[in-house]
Amino acid sequence: MANRAAHETKTVLITGASSGIGEATARELASLGHQVMLGARRTERLKMIVEDIRAAGGVADSRELDVTNLESVHAFAQAAQHAYGRIDVLVNNAGVMPLSPMHELHIAEWNQMIDVNLRGTLHGIAAVLPTMLAQGAGHVVNVASTSAHRVDPTAAVYCATKFAVRALSEGLRQESREIRVTVVSPGFTSTELTHRGGSTEAQAAARAASEVLAIPASSIAQAIGYAISQPADVDVNELVVRPTVQG
Repeated sequence: MANRAAHETKTVLITGASSGIGEATARELASLGHQVMLGARRTERLKMIVEDIRAAGGVADSRELDVTNLESVHAFAQAAQHAYGRIDVLVNNAGVMPLSPMHELHIAEWNQMIDVNLRGTLHGIAAVLPTMLAQGAGHVVNVASTSAHRVDPTAAVYCATKFAVRALSEGLRQESREIRVTVVSPGFTSTELTHRGGSTEAQAAARAASEVLAIPASSIAQAIGYAISQPADVDVNELVVRPTVQG
């Protein structure tokens, strides 16, 4: 099973698929002939994306998903297995980024970033790993950030969660001989991350920078498409994708 052709249709689970990188990845991979299962909390938005994909001739389905709830993530994975018979790729994309200085003590938002960005990634891995091991093949794609490579003011907790995602990804990679692991670290990208929570000043500064620098979410989706399209004996471990003009 581990030698399935790279071009073969794959079943891909995508978390945080209702907008941004998750939505773009669903559309990109479906256009390449893969079967995509979209998960997020905004179910109406998911339904609209699925309808668009199907209208374009793609294969897609969706399910309400809360990555902070392990039962919800298990149900998401089981729905994909029931619909398509296997799980080939998980794209752990769900994330939040409420930026604020540490001294403002946005503790609830710190915990939210830990729960979504880190615990949610672990929940995704836990939900698919037994199936992938039983198949003798699988691919976990964890969406980190260039903030997994550097630390900036107002982003300390966000960076900490993304550094952790890189660390657990490397650990999973070293433990695996049949499961491929890829970390994709986007730079400034057009998403909704800076539109929720955080301090007003920090989020406004991030939005202003994004308006000047950001590349489209489809650029990250194409990088993910590249990673999963490689032959079974090729594991693309890290991809850093940032705007050319980003310092």
